[in-house]
Amino acid sequence: MLFFSFYKSLVGKEITVELKNDLSITGLLQSVDQFLNIKLKDIKVNEEDKYPYMISVKNCFIRGSVVRYVHLPAEDVDVETLQDHSRLEAREQKKQNKQHQEQTNQKSSNSTTTTTTTSV
Repeated sequence: MLFFSFYKSLVGKEITVELKNDLSITGLLQSVDQFLNIKLKDIKVNEEDKYPYMISVKNCFIRGSVVRYVHLPAEDVDVETLQDHSRLEAREQKKQNKQHQEQTNQKSSNSTTTTTTTSV
């Protein structure tokens, strides 16, 4: 959720998205969803000679699974906030893992203590 929240803060900013097929598209970030699908408007293809069919396209939707890199303007990246949120998320994940481990240990200790009775 960290990246989703971060990208939501960049709506309206110009970004460059590099796809896995080597196509690079620059445009204004219109929206992003939880799957990191990206919607750009007023796009420009960085290598128009290589992709002439993309010249007439003005808006696009990019599926998150085909994105290789997202290039962001340096002045829009708040490194301190990203680091703080990363630490917080890591701490929460560690806490959840510890709780899960404790629950697993309790279940295993309960299942190993069985009582057997014999009749004479």
